[in-house]
This record gives sequence, structure tokens and C-alpha cells, in this order.
Amino acid sequence: MKFSTKAEYGLKAMVNLAKNEGQTKNIKLIAKEESISIKYLERLLNILRKHDLVESFKGTNGGYTLKKQAKKTNVAEIVIALEGPIAPMKCVGKICCMEDICSSKIVWEILGAQIEKTLHNIKLSDLIHPVK
Repeated sequence: MKFSTKAEYGLKAMVNLAKNEGQTKNIKLIAKEESISIKYLERLLNILRKHDLVESFKGTNGGYTLKKQAKKTNVAEIVIALEGPIAPMKCVGKICCMEDICSSKIVWEILGAQIEKTLHNIKLSDLIHPVK
């Protein structure tokens, strides 16, 4: 399973906001600090806003801020908002004509559930000062 740059850059932007929790941060500054194009970051933050993970404010002092505390936001919420459901194989979570006879389906379902569980256990606040 491979996540796209949506998850990578979206998570970087969220960690950036978490480091400045409670403050509104300009998109240009986030883009510069995280080496992400402003246009791409704008799309990602719009998705995150639609999923109630960030708030946006207009005006000269406008920008973005976390919608809820970093310690109450888990990485799974961010990844799922940007990538969609976590499925290590295309068939997991969908109707498949081989579903009743697939000998490996259970492996992919268990793996997907474990990945999601792991991501749920990682809070955004954990990424500000990662434990080594």
C-alpha cells in the first residue's frame, strides 16, 4: 500500500499548524516552510476544511488554524480525509465478484484494519515532538 503526496503534504501542513496551535497561519508561510506549492496546499487545506479538520479565515490577518486540538486529532482522520478509506487492495471494502471464493480477502481486511488502528492511535500532537 502506498499513500500519495496528498497524505504526505496534508499531514506536514497539519503538523505545521499544530506547532502553532491557537494561531492563524498564512498559507504562503506554510507552503514555504514545508516546501509545498501554494496551489497544491490550497487544494489540500480545502479538503481538510470540508472534513472539519482546519478552519480558514479571510482578510489581511487570515489564514488557517486547526479546528480542534492537536491532542484530539488523530492521523487516521487526516489520511482518510485526503486519501479516502484505507484499503491495501482495490477490492477491500467494495463489492467483488470473487468475494465469496477469495482465499486472500481476510488478509487484506485484517491488514487494512491494523493500518487504520495504528493511524488512529497516533495523535497530531505526537508529531510535534516525536518520541524516539
